[in-house]
Amino acid sequence: MSQIKSPSRRAFLKASAAAGGGLVIGVTLPQAFAAAPATTSMPNAWVKIGSDNTVTILSARSEMGQGVYTAMPTLVAEELEVDLHKIKVEIAPAGEVYINALLGGQLTGGSTSVADGYDKLRVAGAQARMMLVSAAAQKWGVDESKCTARNGSVTGPKGAHATYGQLAEAASKLPVPKDPKLKDAKNFRYVGKPVKRLDTAAKVNGTAEFGIDVKLPGMLYASLAQCPVIGGKVVSFDAARAKAMPGVKHVVQITDGVAVVADSWWQARTARDSIDIKWDEGPAKAMSSETVAAGLKAAAAKPGAVFKKQGDVDGAMKGAAKTLEASYEMPFLSHSPMEPMNFTADVKKDSCLLYGPTQFQQMAEGVAAQMLGMKPAQITVKTTFLGGGFGRRIDVDFVAQAIEISKAVGAPVKLVWTREDDMTHDFYRPTSLHQISGGLDAAGKPVAMKFHLTSSSVTARLFPPFVKDGLDPFMLEAAAVPYDIPNQLADSLIYETGLRVGYWRSVSHALNAFANESFIDEMALAAGKDPYEFRRAMLDQKPRLKNVLELAAAKAGWGKPLPPGRFRGIGVMEGYGTSMAQVAEISVSGGKVRVHRVVVAADLGRMVNPNIVRQQIESSVNFGLSAALYGEITLKDGRIEQTNFDKYPVVRMPESPTVEAHLVESTEKPGGIGEPATALISPVVANAVFAATGKRLRKLPLRLA
Repeated sequence: MSQIKSPSRRAFLKASAAAGGGLVIGVTLPQAFAAAPATTSMPNAWVKIGSDNTVTILSARSEMGQGVYTAMPTLVAEELEVDLHKIKVEIAPAGEVYINALLGGQLTGGSTSVADGYDKLRVAGAQARMMLVSAAAQKWGVDESKCTARNGSVTGPKGAHATYGQLAEAASKLPVPKDPKLKDAKNFRYVGKPVKRLDTAAKVNGTAEFGIDVKLPGMLYASLAQCPVIGGKVVSFDAARAKAMPGVKHVVQITDGVAVVADSWWQARTARDSIDIKWDEGPAKAMSSETVAAGLKAAAAKPGAVFKKQGDVDGAMKGAAKTLEASYEMPFLSHSPMEPMNFTADVKKDSCLLYGPTQFQQMAEGVAAQMLGMKPAQITVKTTFLGGGFGRRIDVDFVAQAIEISKAVGAPVKLVWTREDDMTHDFYRPTSLHQISGGLDAAGKPVAMKFHLTSSSVTARLFPPFVKDGLDPFMLEAAAVPYDIPNQLADSLIYETGLRVGYWRSVSHALNAFANESFIDEMALAAGKDPYEFRRAMLDQKPRLKNVLELAAAKAGWGKPLPPGRFRGIGVMEGYGTSMAQVAEISVSGGKVRVHRVVVAADLGRMVNPNIVRQQIESSVNFGLSAALYGEITLKDGRIEQTNFDKYPVVRMPESPTVEAHLVESTEKPGGIGEPATALISPVVANAVFAATGKRLRKLPLRLA
């Protein structure tokens, strides 16, 4: 990250004519709409209008199933006044004009895409529209107020008419408006409406390009042997057999292992397995799940850095009528997207093409420039569709490997990992240990709560400047409970286990929500209160959260009888600017938990596309259920024991519950929806399991044995 430059200025981009008389308009967000200081953001959106009337809108966020390929262009098209279903969409190249103001880099993550883009992309469309209207008015010698833009054309007095393509060149010579007037929400054609996704047809008919689909002239394929213990190095290798195998062109050692480069990937993969490699496995070879757990427990005995202090916790605990304490444990998890890691690189003497699936174009460009001694302008990043990301493709280790291999062999190379490579060489969601205590008064009302988190820091590795005074802000998401508890003390301790960790869908929300919402249920039991009413009584200061709690409970029929063998659990969470409540309906048979129904109520502020929101909620629930019921990465002799989905199962279609999403109509600023449901489902199901069995499961995955 230290190699990536933040924007140093805020200025409107100059409009310039494209070849063939088209228009490329660079539009930028006025300072009034800026979501972050100018030193960390220069949010821009590009609109390209060709003389053939084609309108292309660039999405500055990567499409990995979450719907930005539709949502981002919708915001531009709404104000640009073009038919959304007739535009073209491209994923933007690397460039500081595409920085995500909420994250400080050109990065897709944190459920920030709509929140970051809602205002600035509408401004982008409005600026472009106004320039086209001005061009038409000048052409006809009339006042701009007499001209109207609609469906890719401008009309004027006495039947005057011109398409955007006809106006593009003239418009390109006009100044960019500084204060465009935006539509009133009541006049929206697309925003807030259930518009069909723009990428569905391509994904159905096979024309959508994923990383594995990339083909370049003269391209070779690579398979990389990496040390079975992450961090190990090559001592020596014998590749005689591999070099003699059909199609093999090169066998090269790179930083992370030994790569076989061949005419086809299967030839490379087969030859890779024939290489005799001696590894220096390094100190990590002594790691096991047992040593990690012991180290985490020992570290947790130490005090952490305080991030919330309210009232007098110790005094309140001493005066409490009843106290309780509990510990909660979460395991390492793998991202395991359906498309394993892959990337194509074409390194030449004075340029480098990077082509494939990434969530972090800016980092990919920066790493390539650093590795090759080139300037960013010499690096081209082309982003394909992502066959899943979940945070894994924020890291660029596989991109660096492709660069190194291409440079070594002097040809374009597509590196493809196997599923086993992917699962055993991940940047894993951190394991964690939460220790929580609380106190109740004689009436069963909470008077104190103490929270202590011990876990690894992803941010300390990727973005070290963000970790200050021992606090990683991305460890603290949803760590402070939203409830009205007068005395609270919360701290966290960074403990590095020795296994590399990365951002995983919902990041620390999932860790902290499981601990907090499980403990709140335990407090309700100790108080002799209904879990729903117990929560509701503490949310008067959080009206949005209280509203979704009441909505979810009502829609789920909380308090009403269930069929025999069915039980409910409930929970709430604030995260990503979204308030959410869930109720899960489950059964338990033969020691197995079956989730039948999940009712979700969400207030995420203004929505771009309710259909995509519902899809995201359904996806998030099932992703989170996989972690709640099955997800666990274990270590033995420094090796990851899970190698494929037979040992690391995910929720299959027959196991998927009915998911009911109830969305609150809101005028609040947009929040994120790709991750909250993933974080909340684990404690909600765990609470339902307690209702069903009387057993409080404080460790994930949920196992009744």
